Amino acid sequence: MAISLTASAAEHVRRCLGDRTKQAVGIRLGVRSSGCSGLAYVVEYANSLQDGDLTFDSHGVTVVTDPKSLVHMEGMEVDYVREGLQEGLKFNNPNVKDSCGCGESFTT
Repeated sequence: MAISLTASAAEHVRRCLGDRTKQAVGIRLGVRSSGCSGLAYVVEYANSLQDGDLTFDSHGVTVVTDPKSLVHMEGMEVDYVREGLQEGLKFNNPNVKDSCGCGESFTT
């Protein structure tokens, strides 16, 4: 699988999708140019599929991405973690070669 979710990340996404009034296909993951290291993750609801989109099923959740983003995220696992009072998605990306000090951007 090119991009996967852990069981806890899939459960979190399912809860978020269930709370929406507008039906979504799944979760869209991508990258955009940003920060001092070059790239940042983009996480959105996938309200529809677009031409060229790639989809992956992970623990019953549809993960959607575009081919240009997949180059930077191939083999990535997304986890949902709670650390103290903070919680959120954690990206375990084997393609990351370096990241900025603040953790907002990375390079592959």
